[in-house]
Amino acid sequence: MRISHTMLLAALALCGHAARADGQADLKTALERCQAQTPLKALLETKTWRRAGEGKDAEETQGMASVLIDDSARGMQLSYGREILARMDVEAHAQAKNPNAKTPTLMAAREFAPNDLRPMISAASELQRVLDKAVWKSEKADTYNGKPVRLLTYETSIDTLSDRDRKYVKDFEGVLHVWVGADGVPLASRLTQNASGRAFIVISFEAKNEDQSVYSLVGDRLITIRKESKNKASGAGERDEYKVTKTLQLQS
Repeated sequence: MRISHTMLLAALALCGHAARADGQADLKTALERCQAQTPLKALLETKTWRRAGEGKDAEETQGMASVLIDDSARGMQLSYGREILARMDVEAHAQAKNPNAKTPTLMAAREFAPNDLRPMISAASELQRVLDKAVWKSEKADTYNGKPVRLLTYETSIDTLSDRDRKYVKDFEGVLHVWVGADGVPLASRLTQNASGRAFIVISFEAKNEDQSVYSLVGDRLITIRKESKNKASGAGERDEYKVTKTLQLQS
């Protein structure tokens, strides 16, 4: 069977389009390329908000804390300002006298554990970890900050939960959206997870989590310059909402 010149050009064009449209492969390549450990100095500011209970009995707490991160060949070092340390001391003393005392600065500072900080300064490896357990769903054209991008959609499974938590969950839904540029480098992502089930036979619960991240490149290192996490849980007549916003500001 002979193929006309016009049909051949059309087929080649379609193949080229298919190659360019493989955002999943482009993202994987970009994440491998963006795991360099370029020295980094940045100020991480964390704001937390929590609402526990319902109606007039609900209690709200807001906190803010910051830490200076220096990540280099020597490792990751954290520096706390004197003002932050002073506030933490005051709240610790207050809590020692009254277990019900509010400790907003201490609440925010709990977000400075190494496993919470690494995703901010080493975003490529963190995103790859999530993708390793995700199932590819689709790709489509979209816009981000007014520019054309590709929106990649994945499904996350209940396997992301521990065996202990999984046995209580009856229904689980997880979706990961990743916006990537023409070079495959991720610009932003949103992970949503909804779970419901029953614990101890009589206690029904629902939980909703959402993480939104914005990325940027420092040399060949992908970092998260902003991350907002929202968590809602209800069960046994109780309700709890928690929101954490982290912003990373580069320092000279």
